[in-house]
Amino acid sequence: MAGFPFTIAATDGEARTGVLSTSRGDIRTPAFMPVGTAATVKALTVDQVAQSGADIILGNTYHLMLRPTAERVARLGGLHRFMRWEKPILTDSGGFQVMSLSKISKVKEDAVTFQSHLDGSRHVLSPERSIEIQADLLGSDIVMQLDECVAWPAEEARAAEAMRLSARWAQRCKNAFGERDTQALFGIQQGSTFEALRRESADRLIEIGFDGYAIGGLAVGEGHEGMVEVLEYAPAMLPADRPRYLMGVGKPIDLVEAVARGVDMFDCVLPTRSGRHGQAWTWEGSVNLKNARFADDDEPLDPTSDVPASRDYSKAYLHHLVKSEEILGQVLLSWHNIGFFQTLMVQLRAAIAEGRLDAFRREFKARQRIG
Repeated sequence: MAGFPFTIAATDGEARTGVLSTSRGDIRTPAFMPVGTAATVKALTVDQVAQSGADIILGNTYHLMLRPTAERVARLGGLHRFMRWEKPILTDSGGFQVMSLSKISKVKEDAVTFQSHLDGSRHVLSPERSIEIQADLLGSDIVMQLDECVAWPAEEARAAEAMRLSARWAQRCKNAFGERDTQALFGIQQGSTFEALRRESADRLIEIGFDGYAIGGLAVGEGHEGMVEVLEYAPAMLPADRPRYLMGVGKPIDLVEAVARGVDMFDCVLPTRSGRHGQAWTWEGSVNLKNARFADDDEPLDPTSDVPASRDYSKAYLHHLVKSEEILGQVLLSWHNIGFFQTLMVQLRAAIAEGRLDAFRREFKARQRIG
């Protein structure tokens, strides 16, 4: 199997820190991937995203295949050139959005058919088409298999049906992807909150063989405790010598708990979505800059940060921007949040390397609050 070298530099309990070496640069793990849904991390330039410390971003197959279309992105030189991001890009398969956003979708063995949420036009997304869009047209570095993610809560029989379809689609994705030296393919473990189904899914994926393995089907409503319960066993079912990616997660406390259980990679829209709604994530938890108590607060969000949005603007100014509905407020808070998530990854990597992750977890959880 080709793929990218993954080197684990240190472990602390189940947690690991290392490097996934791609043809477009190294990804330091644990890694948080800002979400660039429509070829942009919302409200930020690629220079701001890179300055925050991000080694990799995520692009969205569903949105890009509908607008501006994957074929147009390919004609314009691929996704990296199109959005002027030279570091690695991971693309999701489009399956989750097909089932959650499209007006009407129908899943069959061959493919999923759906109507665009934009204009109602009809589209077909098969495992082979998903691979073509991601690997050949968008040119992503890490390609995800097409899978079916069921809503939560799910009956065991329904979760089993979706997991086994996902496993069959995984084989078709692997066949379509073939062997590539400058791109990697990840399989996705499914099975909802059922341990036996998670085990069967992992075994099927390992038999096929992937460059990395994702944990799918979480952050869909089961809550923090439900997610952690699954993470007590799911990561360990996946190969220890390949990266493990928890999809769509999450809040800072989710990331810390998942890292402690052996997860290496994450993505979530939370930092920029929060920023657009006046919320900042800090070492003391989340703070709502709309609150009147910040109107005369001359301190920045984080005077020690390397990110200008965190260091150079007072909370009073950010409060003013948010209350005035100025676009700059959304930009600065999104930039701050992306920077905070990256700094959290830096500190997690250091804690693992120095064998003090448990102490870091305890202190982090003690300081977190909702404000």
